[in-house]
Amino acid sequence: MTTQPVLGLLYMLNTLRAQGFDLAPVLASYGLSEAQLAPGARIDRTLELRLLCDLAGRLPRADLGLTLGQGFGFTGYGPFSFLLLTCANAYEALQCGLRYQQLTFLFSPLSFVPGDRESALCLTPLELPEPGRRFLVDVEMAGTYKLLLDLQNNLGLSLRAVRVEVPYPAPADSRPYESYYGCPVRFGSEQTRFWIANEHLQLKLPTADPTAHAYYRGQCDERLAQQLQEQRGGDVVTQVRQHLALYSQGYPDAAQVAAALGLAERTLRHQLSAAGSSYRQLLDETRFSRARQLLLGGAQSVEQVALALGYAEAAAFIHAFQRWAGCTPAAWRREQAAPE
Repeated sequence: MTTQPVLGLLYMLNTLRAQGFDLAPVLASYGLSEAQLAPGARIDRTLELRLLCDLAGRLPRADLGLTLGQGFGFTGYGPFSFLLLTCANAYEALQCGLRYQQLTFLFSPLSFVPGDRESALCLTPLELPEPGRRFLVDVEMAGTYKLLLDLQNNLGLSLRAVRVEVPYPAPADSRPYESYYGCPVRFGSEQTRFWIANEHLQLKLPTADPTAHAYYRGQCDERLAQQLQEQRGGDVVTQVRQHLALYSQGYPDAAQVAAALGLAERTLRHQLSAAGSSYRQLLDETRFSRARQLLLGGAQSVEQVALALGYAEAAAFIHAFQRWAGCTPAAWRREQAAPE
């Protein structure tokens, strides 16, 4: 089972509660309560993603994710935060952040793009149904930048971005984004980018401590090893099914699902094979279930159902449905509508 620290979720829930949001009904629908969510626990990644997508659809403002991401506490990262503080310079801290990103609250993978004068810290967003995708982008962008600002405030250094790129179309009001990031914000990129001046990345950290750094690196390595052991023993088939259930129109490919589960695509395929399944089989199962729901609804044509399921043309859907049900979608719909 692939898990996340539940603390990241708790930070978001605390901010929502402070704003008067009633959390009990949302949590109850997933068999959870705030009392059950102990700060030191971990939560299944697919469960948290489903919960976050659900929350996104209930929030009164589309940009509220920007506020929630700012609620992440620096010391909540545990040994990871102290590993960053004991690095020799800001660049080394950034590289440690990349190496140990699985110890953060992120779902989306981090990467680094070096440049001549400026370099970019990048977040590649998960492919989720809207409004979940934008919500998670906002939360993770704000949370990542909050970590940079916390480092800056603890060290007395300047790590502010010179510009920020956001991977969705510009909202009606972009002022909250420009106010928080304190620099020009460009919307419509393919991924998140925080552009930072290279001269800032070369700044030496006043808290640099090679001995303590080695100690915290050892602790971080132990945590990564524990996570890897958890992933080997998890029910990956159920996790893939639960993730695909998030989608009502179009479906992600295997690489995108693997990213959501915190796995490499090759690892995901290997684990599914070991469990006697495959991504294609689970996707077909999900599509077949969804196709039956849409066909029974009766409001959509076969062509519209095909489009909703992510097929480029109706013929491919009809062929797949015949393989699943032994008849065409139209014939199956007539059979279900016929009186007994």
